[in-house]
Amino acid sequence: MSAEGRSGLQLRSQIKKSGELEISLVDVPTPEPSADEVVVRVEATPINPSDLGLLVGAADMSTVKAAGSKDAPIITARVPDAAMRAMTGRLDQSMPVGNEGAGVVIRAGSSDAAKALMGKNVAMIGGAMYTQYRTIKVSDCAVLPEGTAPAEGASWFVNPLTALGMVETMRREGHKALVHTAAASNLGQMLNKICLKDGVALVNIVRKPEQAEILHKIGAKHIVDSTSPTFLEDLTEALAETGATIAFDAIGGGKLAGQILACMEAAINRSAKVYSRYGSNVHKQVYIYGMLDPGPTELYRSFGMTWSVGGWLLFPFLMKVGPTEMAKLRQRVVSELKTTFASHYTQVVSLQEALQLSHLAVYGRRATGEKYLINPNKA
Repeated sequence: MSAEGRSGLQLRSQIKKSGELEISLVDVPTPEPSADEVVVRVEATPINPSDLGLLVGAADMSTVKAAGSKDAPIITARVPDAAMRAMTGRLDQSMPVGNEGAGVVIRAGSSDAAKALMGKNVAMIGGAMYTQYRTIKVSDCAVLPEGTAPAEGASWFVNPLTALGMVETMRREGHKALVHTAAASNLGQMLNKICLKDGVALVNIVRKPEQAEILHKIGAKHIVDSTSPTFLEDLTEALAETGATIAFDAIGGGKLAGQILACMEAAINRSAKVYSRYGSNVHKQVYIYGMLDPGPTELYRSFGMTWSVGGWLLFPFLMKVGPTEMAKLRQRVVSELKTTFASHYTQVVSLQEALQLSHLAVYGRRATGEKYLINPNKA
């Protein structure tokens, strides 16, 4: 093994039995690749909401403190007692973070498939991406198109396949249009581009006029603002126009999921011929796939009896559709990486900079338009 990549820094998160979160950088050896593995110098890895779930867990970030040095920072915060039960499975474990990333293959195993990746820019999925060097299976890599930088391919998996998975779920469950909340996010913009390209009606729910403007600029047709005094009327009108009966909710807590179901029922009943005390027979579905609001989901039962609220996650969906369909979805992402699935970042930081309190305060808000990219090998 050459000197480069023998070891490197890796970001680790640990929740201790004492109720303290600790985030730090650890110098770890890079495993030598087996026959069907490669070693990648990681040059870009995004901070997604799903990464923050592991990075900070259930910690109260108002208690966050910084220690250590500039080159070896340590972040600590308290985990509330009420939240510790949900953290039982990870207590006192130093856990690597980062779902996806991209970089350059600097070493390859003995198989032809591994050797074929040598020197190429690849995107990766498989966890532990907040690290300078990652040994990974060839099957968990995708070769980036010629002229595509790692930063352009870093977010190739989670958001693109989630957006595609939403549309595919809609089709498989017999719906003809869908609703999406927190709709101006990177993922939301991708979903709009997919729906516009595929001829699928999409109702976008945002929380600010500037978020609506982001979507208007990319051609979104149905946009409603949840802070507007006419929100429920506007949402019902959009649902009546599109016929959307399935929603994907990134918020999770609060009244929004119930409001969507109620407005779906109101839109359906506009064309009802006969009154039913049990509501319409049209199934209405809300899938919660995020928790921007970690509070309770509040449902006020004003939408009949034909409805469901459940959870939706990317990896169970991919397991359900199987490897052949997943390969098709992955290929579409790679072929449209600079168009439909282009991601935009407000800041590129090193591993050390990612643990600066000023940066943590920004990306920790999970706000639209504040997406961070880590370059673990940034000088």
